[in-house]
Amino acid sequence: MTAALVIVPAHSASARTTTAQGDPSPRVVGGTRAALGEFPWMVRLSMGCGGAMYTNQLVLTAAHCVGSTGNNTSITATVGVVDLQDSAAVKRTSTYVYRSTTYGTSTGGDWALIKLASPITGVATLPAASTTAYDTGTFTVAGWGAASEGGAQQRYLLKAQVPFVDDVSCRDAGPYYSGLIFSAELCAGQLATGGVDTCQGDSGGPMFRRDSANAWIQVGIVSHGDGCARPSAPGVYTQVSTFAATIAAAAASIGGGGPDPGGCGPFTNANNVNIPDHGAAVTSTVTASACTGNASSTTKVAVDIKHTYRGDLVIDLVAPDGSSYRLKSASNDSADNINTTYTVNASSEVRNGAWKLKVQDLYDADTGYIDSWSLTL
Repeated sequence: MTAALVIVPAHSASARTTTAQGDPSPRVVGGTRAALGEFPWMVRLSMGCGGAMYTNQLVLTAAHCVGSTGNNTSITATVGVVDLQDSAAVKRTSTYVYRSTTYGTSTGGDWALIKLASPITGVATLPAASTTAYDTGTFTVAGWGAASEGGAQQRYLLKAQVPFVDDVSCRDAGPYYSGLIFSAELCAGQLATGGVDTCQGDSGGPMFRRDSANAWIQVGIVSHGDGCARPSAPGVYTQVSTFAATIAAAAASIGGGGPDPGGCGPFTNANNVNIPDHGAAVTSTVTASACTGNASSTTKVAVDIKHTYRGDLVIDLVAPDGSSYRLKSASNDSADNINTTYTVNASSEVRNGAWKLKVQDLYDADTGYIDSWSLTL
């Protein structure tokens, strides 16, 4: 049987169960079992929804899974296990819920934050995508929801991959999707054949993929759909990049820490910049915005430079305040090109602002250019 993960979105034709907390309908159908520690930021919520650790004290989930904004001590979050009966599970009760103020409007916004009673020491968090750079491609979904439409929810965490479906194709898939909000929702699934999707019980869980630094980043939140893994019925997910700044502001307003360090970006400049032979330094700029707090101690700088003698080059990262971080010194390395990711401790720097990649050729005879670079703070 083809590995599949089916989640039925909360207000789908097959999602009809409503609790005091909301409507936790989506789930994973036909998926393969995840390994312990594979997705350590996955959260199971007691009302029958999923979520992801946004900080060590905040869970990002779907608005339709919870009630109104305010104090709430009725939700239990289970973290750190694949088997929900594992005695090693970490459990925390909720103290507060923040529900998106635009959920149910033409703006969209099926997201919510749940604040836990205390932080979870050492828990992994899942950075939220702050740009649209990763809103296409192949995504991963995971959850404890039902493994078949109308079936029981699962004891073990299941996973699967779902391909991106463009907005127009999703809207035209059937009458159910006519109200798709292009600016606020993403679609994914096997449009022609079905068989891979999210389903009832997976609502609020993350849809995620690898970024340019090969780190997991959350691009979607399980929201709704027409049944589970049906042909011409993709799953619909909250587009996280659209709401990243609003989510970060809400997190700051209720406390519980900021977004995961390293989780803002990537910010990319793909404009070519020629590097003069044995000449002055040149720079290429990216502007970080909608981030919170300081940069990470593991800030990632992905560099693609075309050059016929890379040992000639000195490369620095320049922060918005002018501070410089050496990425590469000159050497006797005669090989061509630089295509690598550097890690920098930039934790003393404010994230937002203009960051520069500074490159200088110190020797004669060889030339090249900055092809592209990206920064994840």
